[in-house]
Formats: sequence, structure tokens, C-alpha cells
Amino acid sequence: MLEELRIRNFAIIEQLTLTFDAGFNVITGETGAGKSIIIDAMELLVGGKADSGAVRSGADRALIEGVFVPSPKARPALQALLEREALLEADDTLDVLTLTREVRANGRTAARVNGVSVSSDVLRELGELLIDIHGQSAHLSLFKPRHHVDLLDRYADLLEVRAALTSVVGTLQGIRAEIAALTADKDALARRAERLREAVEEITAAKFKPDEEAALTAERSRLANIEQIARLAGEAHALLSGDERSETRGAAAQLAQVVVLLTKLAKVDPSSAPYAAQAQELSDGAQELAIAVADIVDDLEYSPDRLNELEERLELLKTLKRRYHCDDIAALHAYAEQARAELEALENSSERLDALRAQEEKTLRHIGELAERISKAREAAGRNLGKRIVRELQDLRMENTRFEVRMERTLDPNGCYGRDGARYAFDQTGVDKLEFVMSANVGEPLRPLAKVASGGEAARIMLALKRVLTQADNTPTLIFDEIDQGIGGRIGAVVGEKLWSLTQGHQVLCVTHLPQLAAFGDKHYKVHKESRNQRTLTHVDVLDEEDRRVSELAAMLGALGESGQQSARELLQDARQRKQALKVT
Repeated sequence: MLEELRIRNFAIIEQLTLTFDAGFNVITGETGAGKSIIIDAMELLVGGKADSGAVRSGADRALIEGVFVPSPKARPALQALLEREALLEADDTLDVLTLTREVRANGRTAARVNGVSVSSDVLRELGELLIDIHGQSAHLSLFKPRHHVDLLDRYADLLEVRAALTSVVGTLQGIRAEIAALTADKDALARRAERLREAVEEITAAKFKPDEEAALTAERSRLANIEQIARLAGEAHALLSGDERSETRGAAAQLAQVVVLLTKLAKVDPSSAPYAAQAQELSDGAQELAIAVADIVDDLEYSPDRLNELEERLELLKTLKRRYHCDDIAALHAYAEQARAELEALENSSERLDALRAQEEKTLRHIGELAERISKAREAAGRNLGKRIVRELQDLRMENTRFEVRMERTLDPNGCYGRDGARYAFDQTGVDKLEFVMSANVGEPLRPLAKVASGGEAARIMLALKRVLTQADNTPTLIFDEIDQGIGGRIGAVVGEKLWSLTQGHQVLCVTHLPQLAAFGDKHYKVHKESRNQRTLTHVDVLDEEDRRVSELAAMLGALGESGQQSARELLQDARQRKQALKVT
């Protein structure tokens, strides 16, 4: 529900704060006082078209802010929308929602939800979930055909079977996507299969081992640098083992002589024994190192053929990695396995296609069965809905009204199967193209709601629809601007009673000139204007005292004196009795 509305510098409103109740809120006042301006501000708040001309003269911007407490019915859709726009975390609770709309004198606008900037489209989506306004600009969901199927299905309690249909349609979409992929371009698929086959054969024929790249690189480096290896290893061996031509003693031989000397020293000086042991370790290590270096020299064998072989092998690996966008041999093997699996699927595509087409046929028949069940229930619910709405409109002095739920189907060779064997276009709601149509006058054909009536007739149509669909409609706040247009005082009480009855599932706000209607309000607001410092200002008083409310109703009746006061009291008393009777029933 709309808990609080704050308006600043909008048209002739300088600053205004209104707190609304959950029940029936009526707004009255003289013509031109600013009642409809309040409704205009609400329309702007929920995404209506902004106009810089609405900014109060002398101000740089207008600001409208609404504080909403989401109803249990509206909360799931609101929460989903807020999570989609990253305005609410999945585990957050949605207790209060604040919408803000700002219009600057230069024409620019800004929209915020709980202080976070959003686009006007998001604000409009939220607004459609929060408020249904029937005013001069007709922000009215019931006149939008796309909403009719949802309203009727809620009325007919079909949402559960529709959810099942949605699931089956989703399955069909997956089947058809796979069929399309397999049949889109046979030549392209054949070319794809050939490329996959070549990749598998090429990678398999190379027979690369997982760690082969490192081994190949190391061996190629050794062969490419064999001369330097031989020189360095030979010099190292000469230093360790000595040079026979110059009779130079090597390091190993010299360390062996050091061992002999230190061993003798240890016999003379036992404290030097550790040094002899250390020298022995060094001597043994030098001997082993000399042998190892000698092996390096002995094992060297330069082979141009082997080097060429290594270069070719590494070049092949480089080519395959580049061609198939792989970083290493393991990735190449993985690519080959994936290609092999896809190739197998392509080679078996005809069998897979047959299986998919059989699934498609079965699923289309299942969709047809569910759609027929839904259509049958809709037909019955539509007839019942039409009768109830006609009765409501008769109470509202629209005795010659006809109302129907028009349901049509479109033939489609690729559609689901109907009970008559024909194939029909369908979506997640079924096969029916559904719209509410009516005729307000004798001899007039049935036409879409938005084209039938305007002004008071349209308002009464909406009231009748809201009355009948109140349990199916999740919009928490309903706003009626001058619903009494063209309605006399006698029917005013009927309209008031019907509006008040909507508060069983909704918050209702109504701008009215009829005292008979205003008497049903649970909370009464009086709008008036005054001139101050050569400026016009709009004010709103809450008539929370009986005498003040009686005075306003008497003024609306145009009856002065005690007789007018008495008539106003009688209106209030009659409204209380009717409301109490409705509560009892």
C-alpha cells in the first residue's frame, strides 16, 4: 500500500505530505483546488511522462516521493524485479519501498528506488506492480489486453496448470533448438565433420607423449651446443685429472696427495685427524667428479640427422598447438577427444534427428492436451466473469452493457495439436489470444475495452472489473480520479459501497465530487487552495473529526444551515450501516 506521499514544488503545490490508510481514502475539494494534481503527481511517481512545465514557477525542480509497504500478494513479483535490477539481495527482506521522481526546470528527470538511481522504464515496471490509476491519462492495467489472460487465469485458478505448460514449452524449445542445429546447414555440418576428422587424425598420428616437449627441447639444446659442451667438459676434466702431455697433476691427484700428508700428520698430532677425514671426502668427490665429466666427453656424439629430426618434431608440435589453439600436449589430447566426441555425434546425427523429431511430436501433443484443458476452463470462467461484470454494471446504471471474454486461435502448421486435430500457434500461456470486449450501448458491437468508453463510463467499467477480479488482481493500490463523472447522487452511494468493498484486498484512493460516495471513506482529505504573497498554494486537511467531515459533506451537497448538516450526518450514518452490513456478510 501507499503509506506516505510527499510532493514539493509540483504545479501549485509548494510542499505537501499525505499519510494514507490501508482502507478507503477519499479526496474532495472545490474544482481547481488541486485534487487531480495529486493524482498527476502519483502518475509521475510511477513512471508517467515528465513535463518541465509541472515544476512550480520559481523553483528549480519538482520532487515526488512515495513510501510503499508491499502487500503479500505483490511482494514476490516486486522482489523478483528488484533482484533482477540488483536493487535487492536475494536474502534481503522487502519491508519498505521508496520511489522518488525528480523533474528539473530544464526538462531533465531522475528516478530512484530506495535512494538508488534507476531508469524510468524500471520505475514504470515497479509502478505497474504497486498502483493502478484510472485518471485522465488512464494508467489502467485492465485496459491493456496483454494483462487479460493473466487476470482471467488467476480468476479461474489456472496458474498451477499454466506453470506445467510453461515447463513443457521450455522442453520443446530445447528440442527444437537441437533440431535446428542439426538441420541448419548440411553442407556446413559436413565441412565441420571433415575438419574434426582431420584434427583427430593429425593429432593422433603425431603420437606426442605428455612430457615429450620438455625432453625434445633439452635434447635439441644439447646437440645444438655440442662443441661448447665438449670444450667446457674437456677443460674441466683436464683440471681434475691432469694433462699427460705436460705432465701436469690434476686436482684429484693433488687432493689424494693431501690425504696422504694429513694422514701422517694425524699420527703425529691426533687433534688433526678430522682434517684428514675431510680431505679424504674431498678426494673421493674429486675422483667421482672426474669420472662423471669424462663420461660427458665420451658420450658426446654429434648427429646432424638427429638434430634435424628434433627440429622437425618440435616444429610439428608448434604447428599443432597454433592450429588448434592449445598451450601444451595435454591440451592437444583434450581437443582431440572433444573433436572425436563431436564427430561421433555428427556422424550419428540422422539417428539423433529421428529421435528428436519423435520427441518433438510427443511434446507438441502434450502441449495441445494442456492447452485444451486450459482453454476449456477459460471458456467457463469467461462466461461466469461476463455475467458477474454485467450485473455489477447494471448496479452502476449501465443496464445495456454486454461483456465477453473473446478467445481466438491461429492456425500454425508447426503448432501444437488441438482437440479437432488441427495445429495451432501457442506460447507459454496456451493457444488462446484473449481479450476482454464489451458494448456499452444497445446496437453497438463488442469492442476492446479501451475503445468502448471514456470518462465516467470507463471508470465504472474499471470499478466493475475490479470488483469481480479483486481476488485475481495483485495490484495493491487502486486510484480512481473523479469516478463520479456523469453519475448522479442516487447511484453515488452504490459506487461508494462498491469502492469500499474493494478494500477487502486493496488500498483504495478516490477523488470525488459526490458526497454520497465520499461518505464511505475511511479517511477523508479536503483539498483547498489559498493565495499568499500573490502566489496560489494548495493545502490538504485530514478531516479526522466528525464535525469537520459533516461540514465538508454539507458543502458538497450545496445545502447550508442545519438541514445540510443533518443531511450530511444521514449520509455518514447510512454509509456506516452499509459498511457494517458488508463486514457481517
